Amino acid sequence: MSSNQGSSPIPQSSGGTSDGLFRKPRDPSMAPRHYRTPRSLPDVCPKEPTGEGRGLCDGPSVVADQHRWTVYNSKVNLPAALNDPRLAKRESDFFTKTWGLDFTETDVMPSFYLPNISREHFSSYLQETAQREKIHERCKNICLNKDDLSVPTITNNHDKARAELEQVPKIFMKPEFVLNDPATFNAVLPWSHFSVAGGMNSRDVASSRLLQEKLSHYLDVVEVSIARQISLRSEAFFHAMSSQHELQDRLRETADAVAKLRASTAAIDRVMCRGPLRALRDTLTRNNCIKLHNKLKLMAAVHQTQPTVQLLLSTSEFVGALELIATTKEVLQQELQGIHSFRHLASQLCEMERLIDKMMVADFSTYTQSDLNRAFEEDRQVLEKDRLQSLVFGLLRQRKLDFLDIYSEEMIRAAKNIVRQCVVKSVLQISEIDADTVKLHEQMRLMTFHQWFDLLLDIFEHFILFLKRIKATLSVIRNVVLEVLDSSQRSRLADVSLATNHSDGRTNEDEEDESGGPALHSGEAELAYLTHEGLFISDALNEAEQRSNAAAHAQLRAQTHMETCGSDSASATTESSSSREHNSNTTSSLPIGGAAVIEDVMPSDLELSRVANNVQELLYTASDVSHDRCVKVLMTRAKDGSLERLSSSEFVCLSQAVESFARDTEELCGRRSMSLRGALQSQANRFVQRFHEERKTKLSLLLDNERWKQAEVPAEFQDLVDSIADGRITLPERKPTGSEDRKPSEFLCVDGQKYAVVGTVLLLIRMFLEYCQCVNDIPSITTDILTRLADQLKHFNSCSCQLVLGAGALQVVGLKTITTRNLALASRCLQLVLHYIPVIRAHFETRLQPRQYSILRHFDHITKDYNDHIAEISAKLVAIMDSMFEKALSKYEVKAPMPSACLRNVCKQMAKMHEAIYELLPEEQTQMLFLRINASFKLHLKRQLARLGVVNDGGPQYGLVMVDVAFYSENVQALRSLEHLDLNMPETWEQKR
Repeated sequence: MSSNQGSSPIPQSSGGTSDGLFRKPRDPSMAPRHYRTPRSLPDVCPKEPTGEGRGLCDGPSVVADQHRWTVYNSKVNLPAALNDPRLAKRESDFFTKTWGLDFTETDVMPSFYLPNISREHFSSYLQETAQREKIHERCKNICLNKDDLSVPTITNNHDKARAELEQVPKIFMKPEFVLNDPATFNAVLPWSHFSVAGGMNSRDVASSRLLQEKLSHYLDVVEVSIARQISLRSEAFFHAMSSQHELQDRLRETADAVAKLRASTAAIDRVMCRGPLRALRDTLTRNNCIKLHNKLKLMAAVHQTQPTVQLLLSTSEFVGALELIATTKEVLQQELQGIHSFRHLASQLCEMERLIDKMMVADFSTYTQSDLNRAFEEDRQVLEKDRLQSLVFGLLRQRKLDFLDIYSEEMIRAAKNIVRQCVVKSVLQISEIDADTVKLHEQMRLMTFHQWFDLLLDIFEHFILFLKRIKATLSVIRNVVLEVLDSSQRSRLADVSLATNHSDGRTNEDEEDESGGPALHSGEAELAYLTHEGLFISDALNEAEQRSNAAAHAQLRAQTHMETCGSDSASATTESSSSREHNSNTTSSLPIGGAAVIEDVMPSDLELSRVANNVQELLYTASDVSHDRCVKVLMTRAKDGSLERLSSSEFVCLSQAVESFARDTEELCGRRSMSLRGALQSQANRFVQRFHEERKTKLSLLLDNERWKQAEVPAEFQDLVDSIADGRITLPERKPTGSEDRKPSEFLCVDGQKYAVVGTVLLLIRMFLEYCQCVNDIPSITTDILTRLADQLKHFNSCSCQLVLGAGALQVVGLKTITTRNLALASRCLQLVLHYIPVIRAHFETRLQPRQYSILRHFDHITKDYNDHIAEISAKLVAIMDSMFEKALSKYEVKAPMPSACLRNVCKQMAKMHEAIYELLPEEQTQMLFLRINASFKLHLKRQLARLGVVNDGGPQYGLVMVDVAFYSENVQALRSLEHLDLNMPETWEQKR
């Protein structure tokens, strides 16, 4: 009843009704346009299945299941849920507690499938109904409502009904009125009026009748009130009933139209849809079966991985086994992930990979031993090149970058074995040495120099072959490393270009999709197969991204894998280029994650560059090791000092052999190893020390036995001097004895001058030529030899000075006196040595580095010392005559007869002096010496005349003195080479003031 209080009467007009209201006639032709197919609301129950977009027939068919009730027919009575009487209060979070906090505040986007309705859509309807609406409003104003005409009557009736209703007890009007409640029941039926024990009496009957009549009266009042309300609203009830009938008619028509539509749709579904849907479902089922079949084939191939790897390892195909393991691991990680039967295969493959690592290291060690220790008679420089390339590529792939350390250790052992084998072979050829009882180092000391030198040459030859083999092997290793580095860089560039082309391809595909062109179907992923022994090894490709390149990648990878895992071990696994092609192709055909795994396995460019540099350093190390072993041989021989006792020619041969070996290794390895040169330099220093001490001792013995007399010059010494003049600062070859009978000469002719020399100087010249010859043969000892030669020249100068000027020869040799001839001869010998000092200096200067020129200052000091010594000898000769002048002229008297005896004695001594030095000293030196002697004579004569008081006054004494002076001048100028000597005798007299 309460629901009808708010309803307003609806005007109704049907054909010939006379209620005064206008009703819009129905247009049969327009009726279907207003009917819309009822759309079922989605079920909001979260636990009910809603179906997936990929399933085409998972939900109920509207056409086939229209007469069968399903869960999709259930609806939610939203007003009933909102007006739930069980709730104490209306919960404000009804929508938000299940569907989220933003449900009520979220702006609902307009549906793309519904048109945007505006007022213009109703303009035609409003124009058609405008006239009718005006008529309707006019009729409402003219025909007043019947209720409005009887307002007082209605009010009176309402008041009367209210008074009658007030007679009914309030308990019947309460909303909690329930007869089940005992209190309510007792209040309505008061049982206290009825007797309980003795049965019903007349009083009780009267009370029950009265109660029944009262309740009947209450019922009548209520029914009258209800009838009155119905009569007041009869028009509304009749209008509602008529509207309900019309609505039922329309619903019936609608149901009939819907039934026809569903029948038509069912026919369409039966004829046109079920077949294609079944075909599509069968296609999907077939694709799933193909995927399952491929997956099973892939599992079968993966199951055969371990036997295949063992087969490859049995033929030492490490690279093929590693590639197969890597491919299988990628397949397990990408395509077969989560398969229970393969849960332990990944760990087993890792163990096999570690085992292969150990096998490769052991195989590389074995290869290195066999390569470095094989006989040198073999012509091949590289042993099993394909095997070496395979091992190096496998070690690089597994990041075992320390394999060069293994090669280095084996190289050191091989170098020791080379020396041992050469010594053993040499000892077997020498019957004097018992190889069983004598140790290795002692065997080399028991050899003669020529035997040991032949052994050293044999060791040098073997080490040259050894280094050639190492260089060839390391060249192969370096080429493999550089090829891997180049392949890595090229694959990186290819990946970049592929990514660029791929992004461009995706852009073009998007453009085709927007323009209505064909688009790629991204439903399934395709597989690429690598064939081996009839099995298949697959790598997953990205489903849509790799479809365009799937066929090319599959072909390349299949071809490369067959090359890698073929039956030919030497050709299939050792070519590093094909292996790297396989690696690059596998990397390019994998998804992004798989490519990242491969890149992590291979060394980086920096590591590869470091390995390439280490290969070159290993060649340098090989050169150093060879030199170190030769140093051991050299030092073992030199331990007892035998190398120091070698002759010059023997040591020169040793030096030349060592220098030749050092040059060969330098050209071969590009490394200047200094250990052998340093050991030879150390021995050369000792040799030079002994060489110098021997000659210094010899020179000392010669000087101690030198009597300082002019010696004859043999022809060989003259030839030696002539060769020096021709620029050959070297010892001439010895001629056979008696081949040329030439008499010795008195003088040594040097550059047109005659030198009277003693025998020691001739041997000294030969000695410094020996020093120069040593420098020619052993350039490394130039500075040491130079200092030793300078010491030798200084030693000769100092010893000759002590023996001649110091008169040491009186005690050493037993000379009675040091004569002027001895002094002149010593001066001439010093001049001869001084003549050759610039020649020696120029010879050493050509063999010194510019930074070593400072050592040539020794020759400047020596030249100064020799010149000082020569000047001292000249001063000594003058001093001898000066003392004679002082002694003779101190007794000079100016008296007849003239010439006086004193001047006769002076002229006699000067003649002896001239005779002693004339043949020894050159003419210029003789004239200069006599000028100095003449100056001394004039000085002493002048002093004696001043003491005697004789002056230049033209008197008799002056005349007598002039006679003696004229006699002195004539005798001096009568000596040979002194004819034109200007004596300047007027200086004898003091000038008058």
